[in-house]
Amino acid sequence: MLNYLNHNLDNGDTTRRGFTLIEVLVVLVIVMGLASVVGINVIRHQAESRVETAKLQISVLEQALQSYYIDHGRYPTQAQGLQALVERPTISPVPRDFPPGGYLGRTRIPDDPWGNPYIYLAPGRAGEPYEIISYGSDGEPGGTGTAADISSSEL
Repeated sequence: MLNYLNHNLDNGDTTRRGFTLIEVLVVLVIVMGLASVVGINVIRHQAESRVETAKLQISVLEQALQSYYIDHGRYPTQAQGLQALVERPTISPVPRDFPPGGYLGRTRIPDDPWGNPYIYLAPGRAGEPYEIISYGSDGEPGGTGTAADISSSEL
């Protein structure tokens, strides 16, 4: 390769090898097209993963509620809310024995993946003992797609 360069320089060949503007533009268009396809897929999957995360968090909260029920013979009241899973309720009926770390092993109830608090209804809308709801990406009741409500009653 070095001999080839030296030969061309020795012959007075002053042409330079490189990419033309058209070649660079074609490569940029291809890269931008690929980036947009990947970006759209990542955003779509991120939205879907938030829905799945909300379902998993609701399941964890339900397991904690079951443990609370086993220990106290009842679920937290509407007034006590999900907070009763992380700190001893001060609103009647106050449980006699409350585990030091609560029922979730954390100091606060997590928000849903969109940063909104979970809704706790006791009893639930369909007459079940409780219902845990996330209003989805829009934070409002109803909706479709990622904005649809996610309820413990439907899991």
